[in-house]
Amino acid sequence: MSVFDLSLFAKGGPMMWVLLALGFVCLMLSIERVLYLHRGQIKSAEFLDGIKNILGKRRIVEALTVCEETPGPVAAVVKAALLHADDDAEKMRFYVQEAALVELPALERRLGSIAAIAQIAPMVGLLGTILGMITTFLAFEKDYATASVLAVGMWQALLCAAGGLLLAIPAHMAHHFLTGRVRAIVRDIEWAGNEIMKYLLTEYRSTGDQSRSDQSETRS
Repeated sequence: MSVFDLSLFAKGGPMMWVLLALGFVCLMLSIERVLYLHRGQIKSAEFLDGIKNILGKRRIVEALTVCEETPGPVAAVVKAALLHADDDAEKMRFYVQEAALVELPALERRLGSIAAIAQIAPMVGLLGTILGMITTFLAFEKDYATASVLAVGMWQALLCAAGGLLLAIPAHMAHHFLTGRVRAIVRDIEWAGNEIMKYLLTEYRSTGDQSRSDQSETRS
């Protein structure tokens, strides 16, 4: 009999259906998170350079439009800084941090569910294993127990144990991978927030002061 024979699934007992349902949920959650994080992760350095070029031309409305059209938390944090470009450093930092805190829960959403499935799967497999051993010992108590009858419980015990591990291992890997992606985006958020604040508080304001000074000299 092949290891991949579908008839093995039926021999695993009812807990195999529970593992199958958990596996399907884990797969759907992982795919949704991969797509969401992929859409939210942009090339932060290139994006910020573009924003700085627009701000260098004193077109802050255009820069805000670019932020609104760009998906992801980095653009949201940069937009928060631009909306308060004329505020002092402390107030601008407050709004940038507030925007970052709003974005973080969306990044971490459903990661806890994937982690829970990775932890529960071996326990479900263990429960199936125990139920299989109970079935085997019940057969031992009967005088007419045959090898085929005893094999039913053993199959259930072994398959449930294997099924629990086969689900838990990729679930742990998916959680580790997605957590790494979230950490990378968080680092981008922190870097972009600091960079745009530094630019607005130094170069952007000095350029604005210089242009206003030139205009006043021209009028005089």
